[in-house]
Amino acid sequence: MQTRREALKQSMAVAGLLAATGLFPQHAFAFNKNAFDAKSVADAVKAYGGAAPVESKDVALTAPDIAENGAVVPMAAATTLAGVKHLLVLVEKNPSALVAKFDVSDAVEPSFSTRAKMGQTSDVYAVAITADGKAFYAKKEVKVTLGGCGG
Repeated sequence: MQTRREALKQSMAVAGLLAATGLFPQHAFAFNKNAFDAKSVADAVKAYGGAAPVESKDVALTAPDIAENGAVVPMAAATTLAGVKHLLVLVEKNPSALVAKFDVSDAVEPSFSTRAKMGQTSDVYAVAITADGKAFYAKKEVKVTLGGCGG
């Protein structure tokens, strides 16, 4: 019977072989550093190929009016727009504005929920970026009574 240690060694050997030959899946490294380093909503949208966002009733954002604990603020984003490529959730006054990015295709219903950490009262945005680079958003102010980012 194979022990966990032997299984781990074997797995690491296979991963090393794949990485050395360039066959390691590239999606394992799918990370847009510019988007996560963005300090503003516009910069994060631009990093994903979106134009200046325009407010739209076809994008919906659900978040509480008051978050009693900024460490776990529930948020949901959805859209009824056709041809959406990305759906972003952003918090304007966080150190990094981008909270989450969801890739959308025709096979995926563009409705997602997550939890975010907020350090202070801020506008929260749901931004839908279409395949042709147009960006549409919905926003809501969330008041934070106890900060979650060290506050």
